[in-house]
Amino acid sequence: MKTITKHFFTLFFTTALTLSVLSAENPQAYTIFNSQGEKVSFAEMIDAVSTKNVVFFGEIHNCPICHWLEAETTKQLYTRHGEKLLLGAEMFEADNQLILTEYLKGTISKNSFESEMRLWNNYSTDYAKLIEFAKENGVPFYATNIPRRYAQVVALKGLTALDTLTNEAKRYIAPLPIPYIADSVITAMFETMTPQMGHSTRNPEFMSQAQSIKDATMAWNISQAFVENPDSYLLHFNGSFHSDNNDGIISFLNNYNSRLNVATISCCRQKDLSQLEEGNFGKADFIICIPHDMVNSY
Repeated sequence: MKTITKHFFTLFFTTALTLSVLSAENPQAYTIFNSQGEKVSFAEMIDAVSTKNVVFFGEIHNCPICHWLEAETTKQLYTRHGEKLLLGAEMFEADNQLILTEYLKGTISKNSFESEMRLWNNYSTDYAKLIEFAKENGVPFYATNIPRRYAQVVALKGLTALDTLTNEAKRYIAPLPIPYIADSVITAMFETMTPQMGHSTRNPEFMSQAQSIKDATMAWNISQAFVENPDSYLLHFNGSFHSDNNDGIISFLNNYNSRLNVATISCCRQKDLSQLEEGNFGKADFIICIPHDMVNSY
């Protein structure tokens, strides 16, 4: 009996150790869920979003997994749409569109492009691959965001301050006035965030308006991309906050062109990737969950 018991415990602990080792050898970098919390594959996600006019990829700005999947999504959609694919991004400002287009067409050098473009600090690690893919494959790329100097004007003085800009400056902003509706939840969020950002004296309502002028301008430039390229598909990269819950950019896009079909992807961090946390249900058509302890790119 003692021998049987000894063999049983030996087998039990050997099995447990083996399972533990196997588990440790297969860490997950991400899991994708649909809006109802059902697991889906990357291929299934691509199949679903590829039928839509506009796909919003809502990233975590400093997450390398997000940026890798953005590049993979770009490749897959290009495989499906070819010359009909357009790209756009929050990270590039509308007054730099000429510089971006000149680089993509080979008119100016990489050095000129990078020195004049006001690129984000993580451009080389996180966004350069998207630009280079567009350049190599002749994919138009839209710099959709408002010039940051004008967003700063709104953050300090409110939306009405934009009325003082020249007509030349207004070319890089959504048509004024934008259909802005004050949102007490968003304003309250900025009321909490502004002290943490070192801007304790700023008006939270103006901060909310600055967010809205960014969203409106991105939406306007997306809508104009379809005026120039009616029979196209556009993949847009932005922080998840700008497109989660079909809000932000999408709410303005519906004003500018309600005929466009939209799909949304959102990235989030979770401790447990086996199931979608309740707070992440429904925030997008597809939610990419990444380990909470994943390394950051900055």
